[in-house]
Amino acid sequence: MSKVRLAIVRQKYRPDGGAERFIARALEALDDERLELNIITRSWQGEPKPDWHLHICNPKKWGRISRERGFAEAARACWQREKFDIVQSHERIAGCDIFRAGDGVHRVWLEQRARIVSPVQRILTSLSGYHRYVMAAEEAMFRDPSLKKIICNSLMVKNDIMRCFQVPEEKFAVIYNAIDAQRFTPASAAERNASREKLGLPGKANVFIYVGSGFERKGLKACIEALAATDAHLLVVGQDKQQSLYNNLAQKLGCQQRIHFAGVQHDVIPFYHAADGLMLPTLYDPFPNVILEAMACGLPVITSFTCGGAEFITNGQQGFVCDALDVPALTAAANAIPRRDEHSEMGDAARARVLSCSPQRLATQLHALYQQVLQRP
Repeated sequence: MSKVRLAIVRQKYRPDGGAERFIARALEALDDERLELNIITRSWQGEPKPDWHLHICNPKKWGRISRERGFAEAARACWQREKFDIVQSHERIAGCDIFRAGDGVHRVWLEQRARIVSPVQRILTSLSGYHRYVMAAEEAMFRDPSLKKIICNSLMVKNDIMRCFQVPEEKFAVIYNAIDAQRFTPASAAERNASREKLGLPGKANVFIYVGSGFERKGLKACIEALAATDAHLLVVGQDKQQSLYNNLAQKLGCQQRIHFAGVQHDVIPFYHAADGLMLPTLYDPFPNVILEAMACGLPVITSFTCGGAEFITNGQQGFVCDALDVPALTAAANAIPRRDEHSEMGDAARARVLSCSPQRLATQLHALYQQVLQRP
């Protein structure tokens, strides 16, 4: 029996990125002698497995539009030349068999971003050649008859695509990201104390963790404003070129001693173990892996209606969901989450909710999806 040649397209593979972690977990779960795994990428960080086939497409670029268009053309030429059985793209490139909408819908993101930028910035965004290119590429891909299936990691994204592009429902497969619940586990009392001591956090304080780079989109400003009205500490894991603005905000609000910037961390587990809850009031996020990780570690989650992770949360059970910009509601939610060492029921419910999101389930769902695609003419 000949192998099925699967090509996965991702412009830049970065080990700490959400889409890349999905790819890594999917490829590990799909470790099958019947599959030949190919990666089409501009650049690859880290070491791929020996039986993965890399196809580097790195044309010259002179700007953001040139970068996107150049890679799209080179990747499409590669898969047409290689004649793969299935092409699964994580980029907006017309002609693929499967598109994984891990970045959501660009138009919807711009709608949400318009809520926090100035009128001048909204005008500049509407005139931006880059944003116009991305939206045009997105529409061309969804309209292309070659597209057989769309993988969404939340119902929210599925509904956004259907609303914006009128794609028929039978083209969708909602497949949630996988989480290794044997690795991401709740902290023991000793682990919690050791993590707090190492990070310089008070043992008896309420501590929330924020994980993500791109502070504007993921709502760090609202986090700081909400927690300024409490006695809680905030542990910020991630990076942003504008970090000084958030330092200044914390200083202005008088809570700078309770906001701890830890930078990017390759192992976030000790940071989860130091926390009592995750706060991520993101303006728009299809379903960030950090929500699965935090919930698996037994942390309640505070997030927004415009985050796909909200689908896993019932208010008061696994955490709280509110508008991304509703600071009083975020403050109330933070005050309603107890320290884990005192009351763990909400965190235990959070962990129970994500246990079904296993790599094995992801593999089963992807196998079924690929069989459907292969059977279509």
